[in-house]
Amino acid sequence: MISLSVTALVFGVVFLAELPDKTALAGLVLGTRYRASYVFAGVAAAFTVHVVLAVAAGSVLTLAPQRLVHAITGLLFLGGAAMLLLKKGDDDDEVKAPKDQSFWRVSGAGFMLILVAEFGDLTQIMTANLAARYDDPLSVGIGAVLALWAVAGLGIVGGKALMKRVPLALITKIAALLMLALGLWSLYEAVA
Repeated sequence: MISLSVTALVFGVVFLAELPDKTALAGLVLGTRYRASYVFAGVAAAFTVHVVLAVAAGSVLTLAPQRLVHAITGLLFLGGAAMLLLKKGDDDDEVKAPKDQSFWRVSGAGFMLILVAEFGDLTQIMTANLAARYDDPLSVGIGAVLALWAVAGLGIVGGKALMKRVPLALITKIAALLMLALGLWSLYEAVA
């Protein structure tokens, strides 16, 4: 059974953490050069692979004692919050896109770009933490995939307009505060 509250929480945290990430910009660049649906297909597939790997890793953590899991996830959330707050802009990211406009070339380029760029990324680690924290892999997986797809869609279709209206620094600070709160809550549960 899917927990809507866990799915919604995961969606919100992952969405806010991924929004200021370089992959939203990569999607924006690819979306301006190539057919948006082709780009989205590749990007969405890559994000799905990442979430499956993260949820599997997080589910393995649930086999450990609960206090230890809460302590580990709490520290990782705090580390993620610190990474977001201390993160410098990635202005030098270059997106290489195919000259061939076919579905397989464009979606394949989007898939490979995200697969490589996001491996071990903050949101993948965060998804593993959330899977361990809530012991609900399906709800966490759905929330994370939908959040990543939403960010990719925004980046591909409307990234320029969103970035003009919502400051990237504000989005990053909100995501960091949410991770800080989750980290403190997990550490509290580890010692309580």
